[in-house]
Amino acid sequence: MHRLVTSEYKCAWYGRELVVIDRFFPSSKLCGACGTVTAKLPLHVRQWTCECGAVHDRDVNAARNILAAGLAASACGDGVRPQRESSRTGRSSVKQETQRATAGIPRL
Repeated sequence: MHRLVTSEYKCAWYGRELVVIDRFFPSSKLCGACGTVTAKLPLHVRQWTCECGAVHDRDVNAARNILAAGLAASACGDGVRPQRESSRTGRSSVKQETQRATAGIPRL
């Protein structure tokens, strides 16, 4: 818990966004190539081959899957900053609406 609080504080300090993924997300067992989750993968197994033929280093694969999950959450707004009311500027974050062009070729 202390790490999470420290991470939240550091992110706020540097104007960054902290995305927390589910603790039980199968990051090291999820094939980054095809999305298949390997049912059993003992901790002593450091490298594994998926049914699709992709060979994974367990830690590198987990890091890539965690990055992808974080980027997906950021892009979709899925649970990102649920407790945060406003940004550092004091303005609430709201969905941006499409702006009408005042010059150039208008969108159809």
